[in-house]
Amino acid sequence: MGTQEVLAGQVEAAAKAAGLEVVSSTIGQDFSGNPTTRFMLALTADHSKTQVLELSDKFDFSRADMLAEVGVYLGETAKRLRNPNQDYYLTLHGLPLSFEKFTWPFHESTSGADTFLVHGEVHLQDGEGSPLHAKVSASMTVTFAEIVKAPEQPFSEGFIYNAVRKTMDQGQLELVKSGNRQPVPVTTRFYSPWKKRFNFNDTTEGQRQEYLAAKVFWLSGVLGGGKPVWLLDPRDAQYLNSTVEELKKTVAALAGEGIIHLAADTEYATATEALMGHRAQYAAELAHALAFIKPTFNEDMRGGHTNM
Repeated sequence: MGTQEVLAGQVEAAAKAAGLEVVSSTIGQDFSGNPTTRFMLALTADHSKTQVLELSDKFDFSRADMLAEVGVYLGETAKRLRNPNQDYYLTLHGLPLSFEKFTWPFHESTSGADTFLVHGEVHLQDGEGSPLHAKVSASMTVTFAEIVKAPEQPFSEGFIYNAVRKTMDQGQLELVKSGNRQPVPVTTRFYSPWKKRFNFNDTTEGQRQEYLAAKVFWLSGVLGGGKPVWLLDPRDAQYLNSTVEELKKTVAALAGEGIIHLAADTEYATATEALMGHRAQYAAELAHALAFIKPTFNEDMRGGHTNM
C-alpha cells in the first residue's frame, strides 16, 4: 500500500474510536511543497460540525505512543466540536479570538535560521464583525523541537495556540486591520524540563473563576447563541498552568454561585442572566486589553526632541 493509503487507514480507525468520521480527504502540500493529506473530520452524531486535520503523507503514527497521543487529540477534538465555535478561545486579558488558516505541519525556516515554523491567523471575535486580526509565524527552536514527538498538527496545535495567547497576554502581538506576519517565538521558556510539562500562566483559583466566567460570557452568551461551551478543555488547563481536575472544582464553584448553568453533560455550561448582566464590564476589559497590545510611542522623540 502507498503511504497515503496507510495514513488514510490509520486516521479513519483513530477517528472512529474518538466518535468522529472522515467525510472527505484531499491532497495538499505544506509550505515547502511536500505532499500532505487534508482530512475533513466530522462528529459522527452531527456531520455539520467539522474540523480539518492535515498530516504529512510520510507521517506514520503506528507506534503505540504516537497512536495514543493522536487518540487523545481526536477525543478532545470531538468534545471541542460540540462547542458553538470550536476554534474560538479566550485570552487571560479578555480577548475572544478565533484561530484560522494554520498551515501544518511545521516547515524549516527559509531564512537560514535554525528553527521550524508554522503560519496562521488569529481574529478578534467581539460579536460586531471586527476586522482586527494578526497574521502569526510561530517559530519553534531546535531545542524545543526535541520535546515534541512529531512536528505535526495533533502533537503541536495545542501548545502553539497557547503560545499565541501567551504572547498576546504579554503585549507582543498586535491586532490590526492589515499587516505583515508577527513572530511568536516558541522556546523552552514555555516548558519545564523538571516537571516535564508546559508552562504558560500561573493562576489562582480566583483567576480561573474569572477566566471561565468570561469564557462562558463570550463564547456562549455573545458568540455562541446561548449554546453550551466546554469548560474542561485540557488546552485551557495547560494555558492556565492548571489541571482538568482543578477546572472541575472551578466550574462547580461558578455553578454554585449561579454564574453559569451546567448542561446535562456537566463539562459544558451556558451563561445565566446574572452573568450576561456584566456586559459593560467585559466590554471594558476587552477595550483595555486592546489598548494594552497596541504599540505606544514616545511623542517627544517622534517630534525630534531627544537628548541623544
